[in-house]
Amino acid sequence: MIPHSRSGVALVVCAPSGTGKTTLIKRLVAEFPRFAFSVSCTTRSPRPDEIQDRDYDFISREEFLMRRDAGYFAEWALVHDQFYGTPLESTRQLLAEGRDVLFDIDVQGASQLRRTIPGARLIFILPPSRRELVRRLRGRRTETPDSLRKRLSIAKHEIIQAHWFNLWIINDDLEQAWQELRAAYIAATLSPVRHGGFLDDLLRDWGPQ
Repeated sequence: MIPHSRSGVALVVCAPSGTGKTTLIKRLVAEFPRFAFSVSCTTRSPRPDEIQDRDYDFISREEFLMRRDAGYFAEWALVHDQFYGTPLESTRQLLAEGRDVLFDIDVQGASQLRRTIPGARLIFILPPSRRELVRRLRGRRTETPDSLRKRLSIAKHEIIQAHWFNLWIINDDLEQAWQELRAAYIAATLSPVRHGGFLDDLLRDWGPQ
């Protein structure tokens, strides 16, 4: 048998709040332990149960901005007045080692990853309708009328940008959406670009003709 290993997949999953993304991602990670998570940097303070370099690389705002300007991040965002960013080189190293890297990020971060990691597979999870998204958000019993309006406004802004993603999953039925996400991930691992020089090695195995 020809020794063979594949390069990793950068899988980017985006969705408006209330679409079921978190449930689907947890199920994907539980089934496929090959996924690795690059330790992100943040300017916020650690929470009591968080550990430096395990949960985040906690750095100052000044340090973050220096790294950002130097091209250190694969993607970064400002969220609630705090910066978050994924280191580019450590992510590339994980992919080179054959580890798959899952990004659960917003559309802004996905747009950056299109440029910094050109082979990334970008998946957008859509609600079946506005009405159903409203029903799911209200079902949480955590939304005020004002916060619901804000979430719907953000959802529309995100959905407008869904056209440049590689794949769409419409989460009308959770089990069907799960099977589609699972299939999309497996298909990404089978792409010829993930398998480097295997074809050349296989043909050399025939020997001179």
